[in-house]
Amino acid sequence: METVYLNRNPTAKSILDLVHSVDDEQICYDHLACRTFGVNGYGINSMASFFLDYGYTQQEELRFPAKKLKALWFSPPSSSSQDGGSGVNGPLPRVFISELLVDQMSLKTQEIIRKYTEKSGSGNKYAALASALGSLTWEKPSYSEFQQLAGESEYAAWTLVNGYALNHVTISTHRLKSNLRNIKKLNQFIEKNGFKLNSEGGVLKVSPDGLLLQSSTVADSIPFCFSDGNKESVPCSYIEFAERLVLPQYKNLPETEIKESHRRDGFEVGNADKIFESTSKEQLTRRA
Repeated sequence: METVYLNRNPTAKSILDLVHSVDDEQICYDHLACRTFGVNGYGINSMASFFLDYGYTQQEELRFPAKKLKALWFSPPSSSSQDGGSGVNGPLPRVFISELLVDQMSLKTQEIIRKYTEKSGSGNKYAALASALGSLTWEKPSYSEFQQLAGESEYAAWTLVNGYALNHVTISTHRLKSNLRNIKKLNQFIEKNGFKLNSEGGVLKVSPDGLLLQSSTVADSIPFCFSDGNKESVPCSYIEFAERLVLPQYKNLPETEIKESHRRDGFEVGNADKIFESTSKEQLTRRA
């Protein structure tokens, strides 16, 4: 899954290599994220079942009315949170899975989404495998169908051409060892090296309690061959960064004793809503 994601997203690979180059940083992932269609069994549950079987626990639901989305996040087994290892070999990450509320879309958009998910048959049973391979479980759409979805929901259009592929991985900045563990310094470091960060609502997204700090790059684009012969550039994936600050009740603990469980957990609608924009046309076409 990680290999396919990095092969499809050169910006993510370059940034991981860049951070690795600073004092040979050990990189741990805060969370992985996938997008789904909430119809015909292709929603959150199709992807979540794999993680639940692996010992993950379902946590809070988040709602995004304007985008017609909902999401659930899942915490890893507690035994996986120990330090050591890097990337996929490090502590298991949280998992954030969202779905488009298809029934709330226009009839034309619903028709397109239902057409492909129904044609896919039992493809939803192989969601985790499709994500690992970066493969669609349905046929390639036409460019006009992609445009129809993009005009109503960029999330829907992204999912139509990317399917269950990883939408993003997130570096856990506070687990880094150098000064890059401060997300503001990491953002400056990334921009200084020529990468464009998502500016929606400001580069740094901060939760109301001030304890969850997030930022992300703008998605890469890849050529996509549509079923009608058109070959067009479409948004792919991106990489995110998250710093979880120590909870107030643990602020007096020595730094050497602070564990992940002492830090702010979960997600915030306000932050996530802006992070979703990393694949938007506005962000992709914005000048750095």
